[in-house]
Amino acid sequence: QVQLVESGGGLVQAGGSLRLSCAASGNIVRITIMGWYRQAPGKQRELVARITEAGNTNYPASVQGRFTISRDNAKNTVNLQMNSLKPEDTAVYFCHVSDVYTGSSWGQGTQVTVSS
Repeated sequence: QVQLVESGGGLVQAGGSLRLSCAASGNIVRITIMGWYRQAPGKQRELVARITEAGNTNYPASVQGRFTISRDNAKNTVNLQMNSLKPEDTAVYFCHVSDVYTGSSWGQGTQVTVSS
């Protein structure tokens, strides 16, 4: 089993920035995909950003150009730099990883609140 610990959420004004971090530990063989998802009240969980082992990234249109995902394969960490935040970015953000042996793992979530 892989454990994920997230940090960096909080309250920020619209237009501000936050940086989320996630550290993976435990029974790690090789993490192929690392990513961030979010879930707002009453809505489904949605992909925010994803990065492969090779560093290829993809983002939905809603965050493209404002959010940047990065990872450190040696440390099994993934970060999400969020700039130009909007009130609609308010949600609980979840770290997600996919390991070749243990499969899919989720973090406990960290709250991001953007005030207008």
